[in-house]
Amino acid sequence: MGSSATPIAEIVMHPVRLRIIQQLGGRQLTTGQLREALPDVSQPTLYRHVAILVDAGILAVVEERRVRGAIERTLALGERMAHIDHGGLQAMTDAQLRNAFLAFLADTGGRFDRFLDAADPDLRGFLGFGTGALYVSADDLETIQNGLMELLAPYRTDQGDGRRRVDLTTILIPEPPTKTR
Repeated sequence: MGSSATPIAEIVMHPVRLRIIQQLGGRQLTTGQLREALPDVSQPTLYRHVAILVDAGILAVVEERRVRGAIERTLALGERMAHIDHGGLQAMTDAQLRNAFLAFLADTGGRFDRFLDAADPDLRGFLGFGTGALYVSADDLETIQNGLMELLAPYRTDQGDGRRRVDLTTILIPEPPTKTR
């Protein structure tokens, strides 16, 4: 893959790479910790996708250390954040958008299954989902998104103080205009 010249959507919308990125959000993990967090992904597959993400600048290696003769890397999100902007979304074909959205939904469903598999009733107090309508202009939406980013900023990094990690997933789907007669 060709690092920063490759559109970010092509890089991040692979299901395994999407899961790696979501694991690293706001924290640093070793490759061993990533293997533990993604037990269904084989080690060679995981390392191949980590290498693609590092090459693209989406992940950064923040530390390397020797462990039993091998080099273990500690990873974090890199400078080229794993976010597809509006221009990137506009450039995607309908098929690419559908595949990206389905990969996103599959990953979200997988995280929900892992939550249920944990069978920890205390975790249910952190669960929530729902849909609500907003009536916005493009400028309104930008204001809301910027405000949410500012509001959430203090909670996006693991401070190591025992707080529980929760994944906040947002989906914005515009309602098509109704046809009038």
